[in-house]
Amino acid sequence: MGIFSFLKNAGAKLFSKETEAAPKTTETSSKATVDAFARQKAALLKSAVEGLGLNVKDLQVELQEDTAIISGEVTSQAEREKVILAIGNVTGIAAVDDRLTVSAPEPEAEAQFYEVKKGDSLSKIAKHFYGNAMKYPAIFEANKPMLKDPDLIYPGQVLRIPPLD
Repeated sequence: MGIFSFLKNAGAKLFSKETEAAPKTTETSSKATVDAFARQKAALLKSAVEGLGLNVKDLQVELQEDTAIISGEVTSQAEREKVILAIGNVTGIAAVDDRLTVSAPEPEAEAQFYEVKKGDSLSKIAKHFYGNAMKYPAIFEANKPMLKDPDLIYPGQVLRIPPLD
């Protein structure tokens, strides 16, 4: 549990231009209008998690400006980390406040998070973390279903780097 930071302007383009340009509370935009936009964006984030097949019991997503607050119950630490990354790697989200609980916690080690830099590849990242570029499939598998292809990563994306067994 905690707050995880992401690059606000990097990630999947989940929100339409109209949704992304949600009004701020001003004299011309009521709090109700601003809240409606936040609920709409939260619903899109929740749908994205569900669309990836990530299993979260009673998933709740709330948006406060550019911070997504997530709660619910997952079965493993790995699933928790994937949900955080699925929501955080969306353009417009700068932070994820993780309030998820793990139903059957195991003594598994938490993965590290790594922000992709320009020029990175999964093999370069594997060489850095594991000392062996050929261990890149471990990183790829740890980031499924968010990653569909090991060659399609981008600067600013945050990846799970699991400990090797």
